[in-house]
Amino acid sequence: MRILLLGADGFLGRHAATALRALPGATVLTAGRRPDHDLRLDLATIQAGPLGEELAAHAPDAVVNFAGAVAGSAVKLAEVNARGPAVLCEALEQGAPKARLVHIGSAGEYGVCAPGDSLAEDADARPVGVYGATKLAGSLAVAGSPLDAVVLRVFNPVGPGAPAGSLPGRLAAELRRAAPEGADGVVRVGDLSAHRDFVDARDVARAVALAVAAEGPLPRVLNLASGRARPVRAIADGLVAAAGFTGRIDESGAGSERSAAVSWQQADVSAAARALGWHPETGLDETLRDLWLSTATLVTA
Repeated sequence: MRILLLGADGFLGRHAATALRALPGATVLTAGRRPDHDLRLDLATIQAGPLGEELAAHAPDAVVNFAGAVAGSAVKLAEVNARGPAVLCEALEQGAPKARLVHIGSAGEYGVCAPGDSLAEDADARPVGVYGATKLAGSLAVAGSPLDAVVLRVFNPVGPGAPAGSLPGRLAAELRRAAPEGADGVVRVGDLSAHRDFVDARDVARAVALAVAAEGPLPRVLNLASGRARPVRAIADGLVAAAGFTGRIDESGAGSERSAAVSWQQADVSAAARALGWHPETGLDETLRDLWLSTATLVTA
């Protein structure tokens, strides 16, 4: 099986690369802007025709798309998150129409959820910002294509290597900075009372591998999450415990606009269980402990 992985340099893409390479008989090719990738491309600018020719030459059996932008201007978000998947679908129709496409979507596509409710795949999509709207546009392009395709809507991924732009990654880095100050250390964050459904990045990677290897067609959209909403404060508590931090977490800093607009999100993951035999396996405490340990490696490297 030849698997083409887009976004292999990112947080989730790196974990997925490991899981995909472990599939029996798999050859994993990577695509991205760096010259050392098997296929050099930028989904924000490439045209469908040339990409279709490249895909025909590489002849993938499956394509996994982690390429995306979480921040930047509205133009950048639209180019990468909306235009990119649409171009990829058109190129696959031309150059590798039998390949399975596994596209990574986002819980941001759903938007508001009533406290206590769980979001199933047929829930109304009502994104509250440009990021969620552009991710939804990309997912609709994939789900509406004639390809053998599935959108995996990932909720709040966390784990080793979490990026500094995410709350878990930033908080872990701040705890590393404050740790030498002992009980006098202070880490300032925004309000942590919103509830989110956190999922370990390695569990996401395992689901991606299962989706690539699954026989027969898959549902167009599948949620990947733990199935349990937790207060964002649980991230801070878990990292503080892993770090042995004795200082203080101050929630008076600037908070996330999205947290203010969407105070609760929880996923129904039963469809992924039925279609893939997938269940989240990694508890949040273990996830945060491994994230903390991964930051020690970065500091000493």
